[in-house]
Amino acid sequence: MARADRLFRLLTAFRMLPQPVTAARLAAETGVSERTLYRDIGALRAGGALIDGEAGLGYTLTEDPALPPQMFTRLEVEALVLGLAEVTLSGDPMLARAAAEAQAKIIATLPDRVQRQAIHAVSRSYRYQPRIPAPSHLHLLREAAWEERAVDLTYSDVQGQTSDRRIWPLGTVFLDREVICLAFCCLRQDFRRFKVLQMTDVRLTEESFRPKRVALLRTYMDRLRDERRTGDA
Repeated sequence: MARADRLFRLLTAFRMLPQPVTAARLAAETGVSERTLYRDIGALRAGGALIDGEAGLGYTLTEDPALPPQMFTRLEVEALVLGLAEVTLSGDPMLARAAAEAQAKIIATLPDRVQRQAIHAVSRSYRYQPRIPAPSHLHLLREAAWEERAVDLTYSDVQGQTSDRRIWPLGTVFLDREVICLAFCCLRQDFRRFKVLQMTDVRLTEESFRPKRVALLRTYMDRLRDERRTGDA
C-alpha cells in the first residue's frame, strides 16, 4: 500500500474509532504492523496533526490538519446527526458506511464544545420495520447516474411479467420500505419508476446520455409535482 494511502486510512480510522484508541486497534484497522503504524503516526504529527498519547496508553487525534474548522449551531448539529443516522437505516451498507465516515469527518472539524454536542446529541432515529436490504446493483445504478451511462436490465412488473429494458438512471428514492429508481425508459420512450428489488441482471453499458440527466430529472420531478397537484384537486 502506498504511504499516502496508509496515512489517509490512518486519519479515517482516527476519525471513526472511539478515542483514545490503541496502536493495536489502529494497526488492525489500517492493515499494517504496529512498527509501521508508529512511523505513520510520526509522519502525521510532522504534517501538522495534533495526536496525543503514546504506545501503551492509546492515541487521540485532537487536531486534524486535513479538515478546515467548521461551526454549527446546536440545532444544526442535531439535524446533521439525525439525518446521517437515518442514512445508516437505509438498508444500503455502502451508504451506511459513508454516512458514518462523513459524520466522523464533520465532528473532527468542530471545536471541542460542539464536538461534545454532536457526540451526545439528543435526536435519534429508529425503525421498527427496517428497510429491506438493498440489492448489490443499487451501487451500479448510482454509478450509472453519476456517469450518465445507460443500464441494461431485466424487469419484473407487478403481474410478474418480465421484460428486457435499457434505462437512463436519473436518481434513486428511498421510500419507507423499498428503493425506486427514477429513470427514462428507452423501450417506452418515457419516464418510469422502477422498483430496484424487481431488477435482475443489471449491467452498465457504454452508451452515454450525458449531459441530459439533470434536465431530464428536473422535467420528471416537475411532472410528478403536477400529478400530485392534479390528484389533490
